[in-house]
Amino acid sequence: MCIRDRAIEAKEGVKIAAESKTLATITFQNYFRMYKKLSGMTGTAKTEATEFTEIYGLNIVTVPTNRPRQRIDYPDAIYKTVNGKYNAVIQQVLECHQKGQPVLVGTVSVEKSETLAKMLQKYTRDFNVLNAKNHEREAEIVAQAGKKGAITIATNMAGRGTDIMLGGNAEFMAKAQMRKEHFCENLLNPDTPQDADPAAVELLLTEANGHGETTDANILAARQRFEQLYAQYKPAISAEAEEVRKAGGLFIIGTERHESRRIDNQLRGRAGRQGDPGASRFYLSLEDDLMRLFGGDRVSSLMDTLKIDEDTPIENRMITNTLESAQKKLEGRNFEIRKNVLKYDDVMNQQREIIYGQRRKVLDGEDISTEMHNMLRENIDSSCKQFLAGDVKDEWDFGALRRHYQGWLTTDADFHYTVADYDSLSQKGIADLLYDRGMQILQAKEVRYGAPVMRELERICLLKCVDRMWMDHIDNMDQLRQGIALRGYGQKDPVVEYRIEGFDMFDQMVDSIRESSVKMLLTIEIRQAGAAPKREQVAKPTGEGFVPGNGAPGAKGAPHGQPVRVIKIGRNDPCPCGSGLKWKKCTCAKYHPEGTSTNEN
Repeated sequence: MCIRDRAIEAKEGVKIAAESKTLATITFQNYFRMYKKLSGMTGTAKTEATEFTEIYGLNIVTVPTNRPRQRIDYPDAIYKTVNGKYNAVIQQVLECHQKGQPVLVGTVSVEKSETLAKMLQKYTRDFNVLNAKNHEREAEIVAQAGKKGAITIATNMAGRGTDIMLGGNAEFMAKAQMRKEHFCENLLNPDTPQDADPAAVELLLTEANGHGETTDANILAARQRFEQLYAQYKPAISAEAEEVRKAGGLFIIGTERHESRRIDNQLRGRAGRQGDPGASRFYLSLEDDLMRLFGGDRVSSLMDTLKIDEDTPIENRMITNTLESAQKKLEGRNFEIRKNVLKYDDVMNQQREIIYGQRRKVLDGEDISTEMHNMLRENIDSSCKQFLAGDVKDEWDFGALRRHYQGWLTTDADFHYTVADYDSLSQKGIADLLYDRGMQILQAKEVRYGAPVMRELERICLLKCVDRMWMDHIDNMDQLRQGIALRGYGQKDPVVEYRIEGFDMFDQMVDSIRESSVKMLLTIEIRQAGAAPKREQVAKPTGEGFVPGNGAPGAKGAPHGQPVRVIKIGRNDPCPCGSGLKWKKCTCAKYHPEGTSTNEN
């Protein structure tokens, strides 16, 4: 969520909630691409037609104005210093003010708008400053920015989406008068107008200039009063609007070029609407950010050579065109950056669709018992392929397989085979054995708890594991992305490397979700209401080294509390009994208390 959105939330009294981690991984471009249909209307889309086409697949159609545009766009005036630029801006503002022409001055930041306002205070105080610090009067200032001789200093965002009407806005003035009279409050609550619901008052004011059919007496009364006030203010507004048109209409002054032509065009668009006259001009300095990026130093040296002072501008259409070309280059660079970011997000988007599809099934209450059984089977098959790999059964790691499922599918007594048992063993047979055990546990739980409870347990286990693993995966993908650009030094495409490693990490996450879900489902128990919890020993105390039956040598029958000296023998070391065999191959009773070979590898 951007700062502007949070400011709106604070202004409207909405509780500001912390953004979720999942939301933070979605770019704005990818968010909009999730919609099946996209469309819109704006007056500044032509400058970003390439981005709309390549990212969203949208075609741009330019619709001509309903009336011919009469606005005059003067060439940029370039000054040597910021101080010289501001002096020229103030001079232009005063000239327009004297002849009754309204002026809207657009700045790139709140700080610069306040700086310009302080300089203008030396000559006049008859102006308004519109920025975030004065947002309460935003509607009033914008509505009256077209009055005769009005001066408005604002950021480039001022008035977007609103027509600045020459001579003033009669509709706004009528509603302002209704507010002053507390007309709506008296309608809603005649006895105690001060107790009227503010939301109902605003709704009634909104409907005052509406045209929808209604039988509501309050709305009809509000419309009647609005029409009376509108008819009262309209003649004066119309006469003043004509005077403003003769003065040249609204004059737009830009104090700095933006990196994006769209922002500049939006500022210009405040003037010359509905076929009204208007004018615009940008006042620049060689100290502006955009000018410094594109040869401002060379132009400054030239002006020093020609001994041009800070109050003398350079005006040439060619320079204006050069600046627009520079803006196009910056727009192209920024577009490539956004496009590259989207390539990375495309990888996450494919993964996100899979995970969210799984979560959607759970949240919709679908029966996922078959999927949980498949997860159990897939997990067992994967583990058996890992620990029982190859055709040489002597190299199968039965101990690792036993420890992997210890406590939920296997016990200490499982998978202790002799060489003679190998002929009857197979990877599929062991997998079937584990799967049957798991299904027996699930069936017993379903009998004990009932089918509805069991279905809910399945959904809870899966959802909990998916959410936990997915959040960790997001962090891991972010960390991968931070350093993946270094692969470019090795002549590798970072996006391709990110895609390959990202899907490897996703596969690992899916395996973890599968195993964690079935393990939780097999081991979870429901505490019966009113039953006292039974205390049980969870961990068995063991000494350092070998515990008989776990595949390593150690002391047996040592007195409690007495230290035990443990002989550590590697699995591939010769057995101390002197047989000449490796310890893992030997079957001596002294160092293999069970009297059998584990044949672990």
